[in-house]
Amino acid sequence: MKVVSLFSGCGGLDLGFKQAGFDFLWANEFDPKIYPTFAKNFPKVELDTRSITNIKPGEIPNCDGIIGGPPCQSWSAFGKGRGMNDPRGKLINSYIKIIEAKRPKFFLAENVQGILFERHRQSLNKILNAFLNLGYNVNCLSLNASDYGVAQSRKRVFIVGYASSFDEYFFAPEKNRKKMTLKDVIYDLRKNAVSGLKFNKRNPKAKIKNHEYFHGSFSSHYMSRNRVKEWEDTSFTIQASGRHAPCHPDSPKMKKIKKDVCVFESSKTPRRLTIRECATIQSFPKNFKFDYLYLNDGYKMIGNAVPVKVAKKIALQIKKDFLRFDNLPINFKKKGKLIKSF
Repeated sequence: MKVVSLFSGCGGLDLGFKQAGFDFLWANEFDPKIYPTFAKNFPKVELDTRSITNIKPGEIPNCDGIIGGPPCQSWSAFGKGRGMNDPRGKLINSYIKIIEAKRPKFFLAENVQGILFERHRQSLNKILNAFLNLGYNVNCLSLNASDYGVAQSRKRVFIVGYASSFDEYFFAPEKNRKKMTLKDVIYDLRKNAVSGLKFNKRNPKAKIKNHEYFHGSFSSHYMSRNRVKEWEDTSFTIQASGRHAPCHPDSPKMKKIKKDVCVFESSKTPRRLTIRECATIQSFPKNFKFDYLYLNDGYKMIGNAVPVKVAKKIALQIKKDFLRFDNLPINFKKKGKLIKSF
């Protein structure tokens, strides 16, 4: 099946679909600090680096599916939560217009859990109704990456639509039985980590590509709760920020001394997870290359990505569904139906 990717970022969602056997025709990423990474890892995919607002639907290839993660900052609990009142929040409208023009057999839109907050409920319903009016059966569901082979607790919302003529819905893939731990995925990286250079610039002395960590003091917000997990645990959610990266499991443990105040239990110097460790927790393969000058840009693109294993699980489920739809007619004449799985 042929796919187009919007708001591609560094390509976590894309890589999962590629591993599941989908063919990528075209991708779009506007951020100049991110799209070089996508280009390095997907050299055969046509990459358009213009703003999506400047791209005409006719410039996008016809395809079977459209996937993407419209910017999440306006919906995030860590942002200002302005939703559609933020210009970034309104970019979902560009996504919807492209779906309307291209009419793929399926689409997928990923976003943060914050889009489910009550203050965003009206906006979310408008988004969902727009897809229904285009003739898609839609499931809006929340998935935790830890259920799909990712060593991290990370809940995200996926809105998946199938052409209503199929009279079917996307449902969550079967969960993995085993929970992955930090020891399972990054124990082999516990050595050779290096600090970023002055101003947290990339360190060329890193023996392992991207195995460098953000240095600097820990803010009062950072110290307001535990940031250290044991080797046998799953990771905290990987954030889109070097300053807020979790501590490495070998860092001294933290204890709470009063409300919203924690301290490290020993004088041993703690360190944050490296960019490579964060990427590995996000289930990027070791040979995936991240291109940046400042470390924070590396953390940001990884923290905003869909974990590759989650993307692959979703893609395989879609592929399985469409094997059943192979001989069914495709049209969008009737309004779609909605189910919510959160």
